Amino acid sequence: MSVVISPQTLTELALFDTPTICNAVELWDLRPRNEGYMNSSIRACFPDLPPMVGFALTSTFRSQKPPRGGDAYGSMGAQVEAMASIPGPPVIVFQDLDEPVASATFGEVMCTTYQSFGAKGIITSGAGRDLDQVAPLKFPAFTSGSIAAHGYCHILAINVPVTVGGITIYPGDLLHGDRNGVSTIPPEIASEVPDVCRELAKAEAIVLGYLKDPSRTVAGFNDARKACAAHIAEVRSRLLKTH
Repeated sequence: MSVVISPQTLTELALFDTPTICNAVELWDLRPRNEGYMNSSIRACFPDLPPMVGFALTSTFRSQKPPRGGDAYGSMGAQVEAMASIPGPPVIVFQDLDEPVASATFGEVMCTTYQSFGAKGIITSGAGRDLDQVAPLKFPAFTSGSIAAHGYCHILAINVPVTVGGITIYPGDLLHGDRNGVSTIPPEIASEVPDVCRELAKAEAIVLGYLKDPSRTVAGFNDARKACAAHIAEVRSRLLKTH
């Protein structure tokens, strides 16, 4: 049975940066700490934008050679139709199958189209372009770089598992991304993650607050760190008992 994630949960998840989300997810021990997030090959095109939260609408892409049939943008309509199968606001995720990347996956027209139909952002293992035109849209975009031309861009398959940034993304995966990178969030804990993020902020505030004390000492710093760790341990223990 699939987990229903409410719009309120999505709104609350967007209040936190992606590192805090990752720290919170770690506490459940649902996956190894070096899994579930994209590597440094995927970077934010517009790092000043707030966090992106949405569900993966996945596609594969090529641009090195012309498609065997149809036009380059012919599958965009099918992508838009496929948004209805996603459990909430989509994030468009492309795996560029060309090696090396031949040209840009997206530009102004594609981003405007996706945003107009409710998408919250776009991620590609390939490249982007028209960045000066996309920036005013305030549409989060994550790429491996930029390339000026679109080559023979075409979409091969929609809503299939893809590999982007070193991890496999499945259709409907819950994604969170900002200037620090992109992470998945296990749906079964998504509704609890915001409260855990708040608890982590309280724990870190113990150390950060102490460091603002003009009379700070190493001994006091170590005590603050112990208090921080104890708070986090208590939260983790509580989570593990309820899951």
